[in-house]
Amino acid sequence: MAAPTPQRTGDWWRDAVIYQVYPRSFADGDGDGTGDLAGVRARLPYLAELGVDAVWFTPWYLSPLVDGGYDVADYRTVDPAFGTLAEAEKLIAEARELGIRTIVDIVPNHVSDQHPWFRAALAAGPGSPERALFHFRPGRGAHGELPPNDWPSQFTGGTWTRVPDGEWYLHLFTPQQPDLNWAHPAVRQEHEDVLRFWFERGVAGVRIDSAALLAKDPALPDLTEGGGPHPFIDRDELHDIYRSWRAVADEYGAVFVGEVWLPDAERFARYLRPDELHTAFNFTFLTCPWEADRLRRCIDGTLAEHVPVKAPATWVLCNHDVTRTVTRYGRADTAFDFATKAFGTPSDLTLGTRRARAAGLLTLALPGSVYVYQGEELGLPEADIPPDRIQDPMHVRSGGSDPGRDGCRVPLPWAAAEPYCGFGSRTPPWLPQPADWPSYAADRQAADPRSMLTLYRRAIALRRTTPGFGDGPLTWLTAPAGVLAFARPHGLVCVANLSTAPVDLPAHTAVLLTSGPLTPGSRLPPDTTAWLRA
Repeated sequence: MAAPTPQRTGDWWRDAVIYQVYPRSFADGDGDGTGDLAGVRARLPYLAELGVDAVWFTPWYLSPLVDGGYDVADYRTVDPAFGTLAEAEKLIAEARELGIRTIVDIVPNHVSDQHPWFRAALAAGPGSPERALFHFRPGRGAHGELPPNDWPSQFTGGTWTRVPDGEWYLHLFTPQQPDLNWAHPAVRQEHEDVLRFWFERGVAGVRIDSAALLAKDPALPDLTEGGGPHPFIDRDELHDIYRSWRAVADEYGAVFVGEVWLPDAERFARYLRPDELHTAFNFTFLTCPWEADRLRRCIDGTLAEHVPVKAPATWVLCNHDVTRTVTRYGRADTAFDFATKAFGTPSDLTLGTRRARAAGLLTLALPGSVYVYQGEELGLPEADIPPDRIQDPMHVRSGGSDPGRDGCRVPLPWAAAEPYCGFGSRTPPWLPQPADWPSYAADRQAADPRSMLTLYRRAIALRRTTPGFGDGPLTWLTAPAGVLAFARPHGLVCVANLSTAPVDLPAHTAVLLTSGPLTPGSRLPPDTTAWLRA
């Protein structure tokens, strides 16, 4: 067992390094091909050695897994594919002993169509109290054969499904994920009770899925009518919901991070007021291309929008929904957009890896907290999944044109020489691992001082032990075109060269860490980042 990392107290979340675990693909403890909590427990020493402050788990609740667990049938039960509630409690406690806090995912916009509430609503019929917990409506047209409105899906396809008695129900995602009616007091009470349920089991925080979608205009008007607030995105009613949640979290000293996709900086910042969410994901940075000017504007904009509410920024390069960094940064277009995903997009993985290493150091030097998606510390590329093995509903609902998100969800390689790269011992993983997965295995990288894993371990250790990193001020320094250079407190300097030629380093007394070797004469090569002591 790895030695415990001292757990920081106070506002630890303001500058934490948080590791995202997608349980289905992290580690398989029972050998059935699906990752589980036993697998995570066995790999806790790895996470402790990596040096992270907390682990965020995507949903591990009872679920038909139509949308990777984001279709929840019971928030108080762990799905048998992952383990048991008792095992989750052990995992939370064992992680805490190693100085690692636990963050769980709550999916408040919708439930599974197998949730007891929805099954009762289908059985109860039109006009029933059970249906009032969801958005059931009669259809339009002479015989109610048309959907109640024209709202588009967050995935491809429609947002309404008709049931045998003629009514329709709303689902912004798949038909197996009916939207809850957040104007109903029972919905609000249930979720506050769920929060308490997990806080009482030692959970330190909650990530809120699709946090800006819960509230709907009660009239359910057509989107094309225009004018006024959006009928289902970023409605003002949301803030009262999150103020109530904050009161619950404050009872336990727990924190929130919201999944809030909003282009309006002022509207985004409202969610981070002192009595609402503690933090929210920074999707502008995640989707930004590897271009110095664009990244600087993104960093400046991010920091500026957090100042009025005194909240820390968050930084992330990838997650379970987004093309992996190595692959994305090796493409001609290094930005990310769901609308432009396509099969067969070429990528230079050598270039992408060099840029991903540089981006990792750049991100870890910025003020605020950092999220690391599982496998990013191994430099994993996006995997090409055979179309007949893809399970993601984004692929299915697009008619096969969208490659979906399974390429970033492939089970991790732990041991190069073991069956299935050490992910599990007996059964092929639920998604196929690429033939070159052994070259990325954690055991091989742990022994290589030049590996991505070694770089992340060294960077996180320096960030934890060196004054000046984490939350606090950032001052831009004069730098050549295509170069980002900034100072942090206590003489720390970060320089990232996104240009096409080597550049001189600014005056310094020591080189703390670089993402790649310097050129002769100690110049910083293209697509390389250095941490310096001024």
